[in-house]
Amino acid sequence: MTARPQVGTLREKPLHAALKRWYAEEDDRIEEPVDGFVIDIVRKGVLIEIQTRGFSSMKRKLTKLLERHAVRVVHPIALEKWIVKLDEVGQVTSRRKSPKRGAPVDLFAELVSFPELVSHPDLTLELLLIRVEEVRRFDGTKAWRRKGWVVEERRLLAVVDRLVVDSPAALASLLPSEVPQQFTTAELADALQRHRRLAQQMAYCLRRAGVIEEVGKEGNAIVYCRTNHPSPQDR
Repeated sequence: MTARPQVGTLREKPLHAALKRWYAEEDDRIEEPVDGFVIDIVRKGVLIEIQTRGFSSMKRKLTKLLERHAVRVVHPIALEKWIVKLDEVGQVTSRRKSPKRGAPVDLFAELVSFPELVSHPDLTLELLLIRVEEVRRFDGTKAWRRKGWVVEERRLLAVVDRLVVDSPAALASLLPSEVPQQFTTAELADALQRHRRLAQQMAYCLRRAGVIEEVGKEGNAIVYCRTNHPSPQDR
């Protein structure tokens, strides 16, 4: 049997390294140089990038690689998060479950960096729905908004599920079923039970991907409508 590939973790954050270990299969090539970039995993000609956050930082890299390669971007979303607090000497002082729960629609907060690329035939997005532990250490000189608690690292507890988004239609499937044919971002936010900001980001991405379009206004609010024939072009 071929040995499971060794995954390099030098200078990696624990969550990124753990996801790469979880995702890697036999015969994968790890941290492979391709066209001037270092790729997390190369599997049978597909370039796989584990992107825990910050899609904007990879836009140039992704655009360049898609000129010649099939690319899969793997992005984790924390369905459940446990917060662990350490004191100044590293002793655990508490562990509690965060009331905040992630969902696949959280993808849109990052996808605003390149929503039009969803229609590219060689790009696949894969969402890993995970349970995670966020470790915070007390440092009285930093993080005044968190009263001195600084996020030190995130640790993978489990991968619960996975969801593939490989087309505008797949992206459109993330719209809640109760959203009508025509809607505003306020109505979308209500259906999502999320802040209006995420609804606006979602509407922007869906419009850029060609699965909704602007059809009018209600006061100052833009009214969007689902399109029957998704197009990769901005309308």
